[in-house]
Amino acid sequence: MQKTIGIAAHVDAGKTTFSEQLLFHTESIRKRGRVDHQDAFLDSHAIERNRGITVFADQANFTYGGSHYTLIDTPGHVDFSPEMERAIQVMDYAIVIISAADGVEGHTETVWQLLRKHHIPTFLFLNKTDREGVDMDAVLEEVKSDLSSELLDLSTLNGYCMTEKTIEFIAERDDDLLERYMDTGYDEALWFEALKRMIRSGDVFPYGFGSALKDIGVIDFLENFDQLTETSYSDDGNFSGRVYKIRHDENGHRITYVKVLQGILKVRDEVHYGESIEKVTQLRTYNGMKYITVDSAHAGEIIAVTGLTEAAAGDALGVLSEKWTYDLVPTLKSKVIFDTTSHVKEVLHSFKLLDAEDPSLHVIWDEHVQEIHVRVMGVIQLEVLKQLVMDRFGFDVSFGDPKILYKETIRSSVNGYGHFEPLKHYAEVHLKIDPAPRDSGISFENKCHANDLSVGNQNLVRSHLFERTHHGLLTGSALTDVKFTLLTGRSHNEYTSGGDFREATFRAMRQGLEKADNLLLEPVYDFKIKVETDHIGRVLSDIQQASGSFDPPEMIGEKTVVTGRVPVATFMNYSTIFASFTNGKGALSLQFGGYEECHNTAEVIEMIGYNKDADPEYTSTSIFLDKGKGYTVPWDEAEEAMHLL
Repeated sequence: MQKTIGIAAHVDAGKTTFSEQLLFHTESIRKRGRVDHQDAFLDSHAIERNRGITVFADQANFTYGGSHYTLIDTPGHVDFSPEMERAIQVMDYAIVIISAADGVEGHTETVWQLLRKHHIPTFLFLNKTDREGVDMDAVLEEVKSDLSSELLDLSTLNGYCMTEKTIEFIAERDDDLLERYMDTGYDEALWFEALKRMIRSGDVFPYGFGSALKDIGVIDFLENFDQLTETSYSDDGNFSGRVYKIRHDENGHRITYVKVLQGILKVRDEVHYGESIEKVTQLRTYNGMKYITVDSAHAGEIIAVTGLTEAAAGDALGVLSEKWTYDLVPTLKSKVIFDTTSHVKEVLHSFKLLDAEDPSLHVIWDEHVQEIHVRVMGVIQLEVLKQLVMDRFGFDVSFGDPKILYKETIRSSVNGYGHFEPLKHYAEVHLKIDPAPRDSGISFENKCHANDLSVGNQNLVRSHLFERTHHGLLTGSALTDVKFTLLTGRSHNEYTSGGDFREATFRAMRQGLEKADNLLLEPVYDFKIKVETDHIGRVLSDIQQASGSFDPPEMIGEKTVVTGRVPVATFMNYSTIFASFTNGKGALSLQFGGYEECHNTAEVIEMIGYNKDADPEYTSTSIFLDKGKGYTVPWDEAEEAMHLL
């Protein structure tokens, strides 16, 4: 049986140490490494060993109880959470490590919510229970309050034997089982199968406890985990798979990591994804940094593939059609600063390779100002990027101060009109632009009749609307949360050519935005703060000063908990302040909560200083032809000149 398990936790909870113990006990490694000794098997990159944190989601293989396991150790630092999220898409089960000495920390809740969203069955291991002062009852109450109350203590199981309390716990969650229990009593096989089913469906979350560093409770946890987990992959049927991540080996070859979901993948097979068909040239099974080549990969395995040059993380392969979408997105952007002796094309090429490995970077070359920009989660990520670029590519780079990623939308519906008719060119496009639900992005509807505009040209309009991120008028930030509807258009049998509909479409969009009530959006955090009652007044004052909002505080045990929303711009550095005045005893969870109307629009517009009339990529004017010569018509006069009105 093939099983892929992901180990996840808040940074410093002991996740990598726990993983080392699993590998050691299953004889996958000969000696246990330690993060603080810089010799952990799964922290194989120099950056990870020097910093003592996991940056990359690396994998190892082991066999136990007749099952073949792929273990993925995911990053615990919030700056590298997109790497963790990419790993979730290939997990069969997850193990969340919680430090009993620290309780449920901010990133733990982020991980938990992602696992619940994607229905990944989850176990918990309460680590560091040997620490002085650990109150297990209090820790369990915190887990029940913050994560789930449906916890099952694995120490109540002994193989198929269960305590009376556990037997009743399971029966109470299954009506048929409860009726059987009342009629005929306990049947260990039925109860065990019911428990496995409840774990798979996310109705019950088993937990173990101990110390990964001192090797207490780990092997018992693994024994229970092995017995309570199962998968049902099949080699029958056509191949389907999902791209998990992209890497480049020491020779610069692109390696595509694929989870095989169905069928068998073989060397020289042709793989379909999107509109692409490419041939597999090599299959590699990785264990840490080392690999062996194989001829085929079976359902349930994670395999590294060469030959796929365009597939991206989250892509569906073969008969699988649905692309994976990600929740954790950067809210900051930064300019790459590099020595003028370095050739810009080489630097950009290096960042494009990193962009393939971490698509959340969203590397952009701004032709207008001749700058490379990247999107990031925080300053620690920038420090790691700097070292990564030096180690891999030999470039010494630095980064500008991170800036907030703003977006723009509109408040009400408008029609936009674009006409492009210089000599021997012709295209006209009419668009309706409607505001769409927040965080929905861009959508398209076609109401244009084929008698007015050919289907091919209608498709051109659609493709141009989706070909790039468009600029809003207020700050030049990305346009989002709008629905475009193609109303009508016109071409010319002789003069319409390649880029004419691109020009007309962009002008129609821009002309509509000129008439619209434009709205600036900023990223916000959903926060959860848990502090001693003495500190709640300070916290609420800080939230108000940061232009945030909050729900009425609640008392949970001896702590006060408050939740709400707050702009990233005003709260991105709050964790340091918070840790200082709570002496590290408070809990602060910040999760990206989408975009809302900017709290200081006028200030941001002035700060960015975008000139909508000087954007080299967009114009709202239309071009018409008169007496063999093209002339421009400004946006506020263009509607009257349109041929289709």
